[in-house]
Amino acid sequence: MIPKKLVKGDTIGVIAPSNFVDNDDKIYIQKSSKLFENLGFNIKLGNYVYSNTLGYSASPLEKAQDVNDMFANSNVKAIFCAKGGENSNTIFDYLDYELIKNNPKILCGFSDSTSITNVITLKTGLVTFSGPTFKSLTSWETDYSFKEAIKRFVDKDISLGNIDDKYEVLQSGIATGTLIGGNLSLITKMVCGKYALDFKDKILFIEELGFESPPALVSSNLYYMKQNGVFDNIKGLWLGNYEHPSGYSLEKIVLDTLGDNYNFPILKSNNFGHIDKKTVIPIGTLAKIDTTFQNKIVLLEDCVY
Repeated sequence: MIPKKLVKGDTIGVIAPSNFVDNDDKIYIQKSSKLFENLGFNIKLGNYVYSNTLGYSASPLEKAQDVNDMFANSNVKAIFCAKGGENSNTIFDYLDYELIKNNPKILCGFSDSTSITNVITLKTGLVTFSGPTFKSLTSWETDYSFKEAIKRFVDKDISLGNIDDKYEVLQSGIATGTLIGGNLSLITKMVCGKYALDFKDKILFIEELGFESPPALVSSNLYYMKQNGVFDNIKGLWLGNYEHPSGYSLEKIVLDTLGDNYNFPILKSNNFGHIDKKTVIPIGTLAKIDTTFQNKIVLLEDCVY
């Protein structure tokens, strides 16, 4: 199930399912609002975007209410998560998945938003998007992320990134599968349990914030995935950005973990993650990796209509 594309005059909703939006964040929320308004879109903030009921975020019920309200509002055509954080998974039990399923629309975010984009795709079949948060549209040095959002959500373009993006082949091969993933730490939490993701026949894409996740922690998360059969089920692996002062790369840690035990293709690029380059990756859309082609990974179907 894919959402409808954005057209001039549409309303874009903004929610804050992770950490609370502080005064510094508000500056970027206003700048991002202006970007869309200049293109003829309207902006609607959730009732609890600026709530800090718990002292570190809005309450789970407040956050979930904003999500449910945005999906229920027929005037809202797309929803951006305001920023990242640590606890968007607290809203899982309070989301109205039937409501969301019956009112499909664009939902976009990255980092901590990984939790809710993937769980909504899991529970409803709706294609969601790993891409810029509303804040990150203007908080980085370039307009790459904003252009990628417009390309995906307005122009219906299905190309990933731009022609200058570099892809490194870590393991050759050809694979077709449905995209799933986002931030490694968040995906790791959804390997098992009540909200476990289905990794069967998927192309898994992962990135990590080096500032918060040292190499040993990245290794631990990857081994947890390995020990629970994730790499036995996926069709391909796509690595995004990871920068740590130690100099250890995500690709090294991944290859250290996998060894020679898996034969699926593995790519590395720097066009998604905690960097200015954030292409918009549709979760739940069929894609193909072919390391013999110039375009190493491509979408095989529309993700908006």
